[in-house]
Formats: sequence, C-alpha cells, structure tokens
Amino acid sequence: MKNMNWNDLKIFILVAEGGGLSSAARKLNTSVPTIGRRMLVLEEAVGKPLFHRSQSGYSLTKNGETLLAKVRPMEAATFPLEEWLVPDHKRPLVRISAGTGTAAFLADRFSELWSSADAFQLAFVTAEKPLNISHREVEIGIRNRPAENGNLVSRKLQKVCFAPYFNRHVQQSEGSGWVAIDHENVVHPAAHWVLNQKNLSVNAWANSPATLHSLIRAGAGIGVMPCFIGDRDQTLKRYSPVIDKLTESQWLVTHGDDRHRSEVRIAADRIVKTLLKESPLLAGERPLD
Repeated sequence: MKNMNWNDLKIFILVAEGGGLSSAARKLNTSVPTIGRRMLVLEEAVGKPLFHRSQSGYSLTKNGETLLAKVRPMEAATFPLEEWLVPDHKRPLVRISAGTGTAAFLADRFSELWSSADAFQLAFVTAEKPLNISHREVEIGIRNRPAENGNLVSRKLQKVCFAPYFNRHVQQSEGSGWVAIDHENVVHPAAHWVLNQKNLSVNAWANSPATLHSLIRAGAGIGVMPCFIGDRDQTLKRYSPVIDKLTESQWLVTHGDDRHRSEVRIAADRIVKTLLKESPLLAGERPLD
C-alpha cells in the first residue's frame, strides 16, 4: 500500500458524507473531475475499492465503511492542530441553526453564550427547515425532534408551548379573523394547526414567522406563536389558553465528531444552560396579564 495523502482522506470524508462528488467539490471550491481523480488516487493507495459508483451517486463499499470509521477519529484529532495554525483573526466559527423564534430568543441572550475571551465566533443561522449537520452546514441545530439518522447526537432540551395571541389594544370577538402562514411556506405544526381549523377566517397571510408576528402586533388578527415570544411581548395578549396538541420538546443536535471540539462543546453547554434557566417562559408559565 502506497503512502496515503491526508488531504485525500479529508476529501474522502466529504464524498462519503455527501454521497457523491458534487457536494465535496462545492465545499472545497474545486471541480468534480478533480475530486474524482483524487478518489481514484486514494483507492490506488489503499489497494481496495472504496465506492460503489452509480448515476445516483457514490455509496461506500465495506472497505469504504471501514476506512471511514478509521479516519473520523483522525479528523477529530487533527482539528485542534489546524485550529492552532489559523491566525487569530480567523477564529473557528460555531454556526447555530434554529427557527425564527428560537434564533431571536438566543440572540437576545448573546452575552450568556459568548464573551470576548472566547477563542471562537458564533453565527446564528435562521432556518425553518433543519439544515444538514451531517454535511457540516452548521455545527449546532436546535430542532423540535431528535436526529433520525447519520452520525448525529441529539440532546433533549425543554418543552415549548404555543398559544394564540392578538394585539391587546384591538378588540377581538369569537368571529375575529386570524393571520396565518401561507400554504407554500407551512413548515411547523403550529402553522398547520391554523390551516386545519374549520370555518376559520384568515385576514392576512405571511410567508415567515417574523412577518406573522408583525401582523399580530399590527392588529391584523389572531395568530399562533410560541409562548416564549408572545408572553414577553407587551403588545400582545393570549386569545385563549395554551394549545396542548402543539406542545413539543426541543432538541440540540450536533455531529458525532464535532461535539468533541472545544468550541462546539462550550457553545452547546451554554445554550443548554440558558434554555434551562428560561424553562418557565418556554413552557408558557409566564403569561402577561
């Protein structure tokens, strides 16, 4: 067996996780043919086939699975050295993905998550649909369900409750209209719940939770929101009690290898601590009068 190139092994990890050459090429800002050639060189060095190649992509052979299991610990072990070699102005970035409400909630508590003494940076990525942590699109994801597959680790957080809200300065009645997320942008169960209500009159539509919040504040109608947003907005008041059917648990998801990186571990622990402290608010136990 010839000497293997560590750069080729890192490319191999990306190809294995992405199921093909294209995703690895995009991440490395190079061409697909170049990635393909590097994998052929690696297979020659290993002396064994690593991939099943098909029109639908690349899948690992048994040898490929064995190699991936062996190089993942190497990847995790070399990261501190690579981090040390990076200039101070290029501190490692921990990307935190969350829905609109949770992202804003954490951003408001930024001082609890980061300080100027930290040797890393934080980036908040607002996304209603979960990003691909297996492909390293983000380091930490806050989700309403645990990860179902891949080399991912899920950590259960606090429960989150939802209730309908309206502008407390605008009189509402039983037949008052609602505001809702439009059909093309419905993702969360709370948005589906509104659309599934029979004989419900919608005054205004929104394509994002942020716009939905703005419409409720503007008095456009009643809308369902997380209690941790609605209950701390002095403009809003609950129209009716918590909707038990929508109560859910939050989960913190990280990559099985990246969770051992010091900056990811520190950021994750601080998120857990911050959310734990705010458990009553998340659970809808602090409604405004």
